[in-house]
Order: sequence, then C-alpha cells, then structure tokens
Amino acid sequence: MPFTDKPQVFGASINALTVGVEGKSVVLGGGNTLPLYSFDAPVANAPKVGVVVADSGFDATVPGLAEFYVGCENTVDCAKRACTMEGADFIVLSLDTADPNGDNKSVEDCVETVKAVYDVIDKPLAVIGSKNVEKDSELFVKVSDAMRGNNIMVLSCKEDNYKTVGAGVVLAAGCIVGGESAVDINLAKQLNVLLTQLGVPGTSVVMNLGSAAAGYGFEYLASTIERVKNAALGQNDTALQMPVVTMIGDDAWGVKEAILEEEEMPEWGSREERGIQMEIVTAAACIASGSDAVLLRHPVSVKTIAEMVSELV
Repeated sequence: MPFTDKPQVFGASINALTVGVEGKSVVLGGGNTLPLYSFDAPVANAPKVGVVVADSGFDATVPGLAEFYVGCENTVDCAKRACTMEGADFIVLSLDTADPNGDNKSVEDCVETVKAVYDVIDKPLAVIGSKNVEKDSELFVKVSDAMRGNNIMVLSCKEDNYKTVGAGVVLAAGCIVGGESAVDINLAKQLNVLLTQLGVPGTSVVMNLGSAAAGYGFEYLASTIERVKNAALGQNDTALQMPVVTMIGDDAWGVKEAILEEEEMPEWGSREERGIQMEIVTAAACIASGSDAVLLRHPVSVKTIAEMVSELV
C-alpha cells in the first residue's frame, strides 16, 4: 500500500511579531505548524537566536568567552562584538548591575547604557532587567521611553508589575513586552489576559514561560511549552498565541556540570565544553518543544543552534 502523506496544518497560527525597525529587525512567530514540522507546511519564521550580553561583564573564567571578547573594555564593546557571532539574530542586554541587592546602579545610568549599546549594534535589541520587581518597574518604563520608536523587546513583566510595565513599555512607548510566568500554562495565560485587558495588543507580547537546564526539572518546562503551542494552534486559544522566548544561558551555565573547574572533576573533562554542551542540548530541546527564540551566551552554542535550525527548516 502506497504511503499517503497527510500534513497537519492548523487553522490558527502564532502571532508574527517584529522586534526592531526596518534595517535592524527580526520576526518571531507566525507559524501554523508544530515546532520544526517543515514537512507539514513551510515554516513562516524559523526560531531565532539572541545573544546575551550582561552589563556586569562576561565570565572570564570560561576560556572561549574570554577569547571571544578579548579587547572589549566595557558593555558597549561586548555588545558590538556579540553582533559578529555567527548565527546571532539579535542582542539581549541584561542589566544585572541594576539589582538593588548588588551594584544598585541607578535607572538613569542603565538607560544611558541601553542607549549607548543600541547606537553601536547592527541588530535588534532586547533588554532584561535586574529581576527585582520594584526596580524593574521603573527601569523598564524609563528604558522604553528612551528607546521610543525603536521597537525594542523588554523582558519581562510579571503579574506583580504588569500594569506599570505593560502601560509604560507598550501603550506609552510602543515597544514589545515579555510576560514572565513560572512554568505553568495557566499562569502564562492569566498574565496574557491581564495584559490584553489593560489594552496591550496581543501582537506586542511575547511569553517567557520560565527556564531550566536539561536534566534539572527540564521536563516541566518542555511540557509547558508544548501545551502552550498545542492550545494556541489546536484550540485556537488567542490568549496563548504569543511567540515564546526562552532564556537558556543563565541556567545552562549555572549548573554544576558547567561550574565545577577541571581540577575539581578532572574525569568530566573541559569545563567550557561541558557548558557549551549543556547550553546546546537545552536550547535544542526548547526549540523542539516550541520556543520561537532562545537566548544564549557562547559563540559555539549560537553557531551550532543556528545551523541546526537552518538544516531542519
């Protein structure tokens, strides 16, 4: 009996969302098939790779990073260099120094850093805050106002500050906001509903569903992303049709396999290779689950994931 192919193409689709402006932009989402199912229908926009650059500096103990950023004296230099990574689609500036429990850098100084970085990069920009809800509420509003007209992506608002951040980032400044929830489809949907009820268009929202390194509770993240995609496409749930953006670097490079030096665990081999492998495996699994963009750190990881996506779509 001959094989009869029956493509599964859904009537619904993920919102197509453009980050950046003409000449310096990237499109997330837009697909109406399951992740990487290019045999069912053409993939509208392949998953994208963002390169994370922290204003606190890179981990100089990782040889590959130290070599890549050699000669870079500040955050602006690092961001410009990150644009040269093969496979990089956009830059993600993490404002770590804004953390009140750390350097507690002022909002005004952070805004100047964002403006300086944007001026030198030739790719779209996303911004991550300090993970302090109160500080980020002010930070995101001021950053978005300074970047008005450049359509940057701000990651992420939470249920505790969605009113301030949603109104300031999207309604006032016309930028894109990420809704961050803790690996739970119901919490993700609830936050999206709250944002849209506030007046934020669903086409200006991405979802940050949480993160986890492979082998560290990752099955919860993967299943959450899959459930979100299935509901968005199979059930035409408009409250879940926002593109998914997943932070990989922090978790992948934060587990013991990537932290322990070779002197401590010589049988594990190169620390850098361990970290790269953890980052690649986690990112690949997230994309296969349904992430529309993954945020990475290491140039080898960025190149590998970009090549994988290119081969599969």
